[in-house]
Amino acid sequence: MSYDKLGTLPVYIKALELCKISREIASFVTFNKDLLKLYQSNSLRDIIADSILTDSNLIHQKIALAETKGCHSEKVRSAAFINVMIRNIISYCNGLEMDGVKEKEYLNLLRQEVISFRKSFRAWRKSFRDNDNS
Repeated sequence: MSYDKLGTLPVYIKALELCKISREIASFVTFNKDLLKLYQSNSLRDIIADSILTDSNLIHQKIALAETKGCHSEKVRSAAFINVMIRNIISYCNGLEMDGVKEKEYLNLLRQEVISFRKSFRAWRKSFRDNDNS
């Protein structure tokens, strides 16, 4: 698949939506509003927000890599990696709650977006397993 056609892939679209909401929530919960310098902060909240941003960006990059390479083994590796990133983002939400983020409804929005992405991700993962069997 070419990069031009990635925009029509449902799992890629959901990954971009996850990335967007992650960016918005990270911007809201951090003390340092310069998102490009969160990694330099000593604040746990800033470090967690930076991790959310990093992992959500890696998800759509891994999908793009798997789809453009077209290799089954690359897709399997990407799927395993994305599973870890999904679990990480949920854990980061829990960490932000423990750090005292009072607006839990925003964290719940991110969790809901992860659940929505996960459904699309499962369908994508099943599709390349099905393609391998045919």
